[in-house]
Amino acid sequence: MRRRYSSYSHSTPFVLVLCVLPRRTGNPTRGAFERAVAAAEKAQYCVAFSSGSAAISAVVHLLSPGEKVLSIDDVYGGTQRYLRRIASPRMGIEVDFVDFADNQAVLGKLLADADKTKLIWLETPTNPTLKVTDIEKVATITKRFNASALLAVDNTFCSPYFQNPLEHGADVVVHSVTKYIGGHSDVVMGAVCTNDAEVYEQLRFFQNGMGAVPSPFDCYLAHRGLKTLHVRMEAAARNAHAIALFLEDHEGVTKVVYPGLKSHPQHDIASRQQNGYGAMITFYCVGGREQSGIVLKNVFALAESLGAVESLAECPSLMTHASVPDDQRALLGIDDTLIRLSVGIESCADLVADLDSVLNAAVKSTKQTSFLPSTTVDDGGEDGGGYWDW
Repeated sequence: MRRRYSSYSHSTPFVLVLCVLPRRTGNPTRGAFERAVAAAEKAQYCVAFSSGSAAISAVVHLLSPGEKVLSIDDVYGGTQRYLRRIASPRMGIEVDFVDFADNQAVLGKLLADADKTKLIWLETPTNPTLKVTDIEKVATITKRFNASALLAVDNTFCSPYFQNPLEHGADVVVHSVTKYIGGHSDVVMGAVCTNDAEVYEQLRFFQNGMGAVPSPFDCYLAHRGLKTLHVRMEAAARNAHAIALFLEDHEGVTKVVYPGLKSHPQHDIASRQQNGYGAMITFYCVGGREQSGIVLKNVFALAESLGAVESLAECPSLMTHASVPDDQRALLGIDDTLIRLSVGIESCADLVADLDSVLNAAVKSTKQTSFLPSTTVDDGGEDGGGYWDW
């Protein structure tokens, strides 16, 4: 009889081989990508997901109803939205946000709910204000006062090239592969790395059971991107440092936040903990919404994403962090003059010239340009932004 073959056929009913299991369970291309990311992150295990948000969701699924997440307050808009509007009301997971720069506040939260707090969630640097947290210090405090809690670090902004949180005491590392690892704005994926075999087995079960798996072709694209990560990160970081220095001296800028600047409040931590300062810059434009609108409409590409070879700009208060409550945005300093830059690998001289031109225009402007959104709604998209209209 003539045999028919497919990607999920078996040669025998008694032996299951990974490469011929259904694609949701595994495939060789995904396996190769996961092993490569694990090696880059200096981890034993990696589990790939169909998006960064799916990776975040899988980690939170390690908790049971009634348990608690202690998260850094300045966190990616999609993360806080998931924790605040899905995990908490739908799954019964308690969520508390705290400034991890305040050691006493963190310790107080850990001690107050030691029996319930099972996950500590960090971003470092944070999105979008680029606060840097001492991972080793948080890991030490966590293990001393709440040994059962897992420490998870979203390492998207630094990538595995510039930071390896597991080496500083983290239990879990999360990536939006969409960003620096993919690097070319052509794939949406996420990944979770760990050295804990039990955590890995649970994540692998969630990956298969919930079905949030990347396609083989997406894994191929992301693996291709990973191969040039070191070249892209070095080039983008060089550009970012030069641009940050330029912005510090420009009259159109009231404040620049970049971990590589000595003016950054956690510059020493970043220098000790990271292998480079990254390519994300946050700055505050002179004036108000009209002036930031001049900059955003005329420099780089206006987009919520980041980490690609091309430079991107966005206004978090109206885009990636539109779903963050107004009072929380105000507390974090996320206003309409805050502009987040994802610096690419183009000619640094060209990037500086473009910024100089639009900032000079912003300084000269007197409400000649309107940046008022017609409406701002939480669209539930990959980057958690809203709709806007020029």
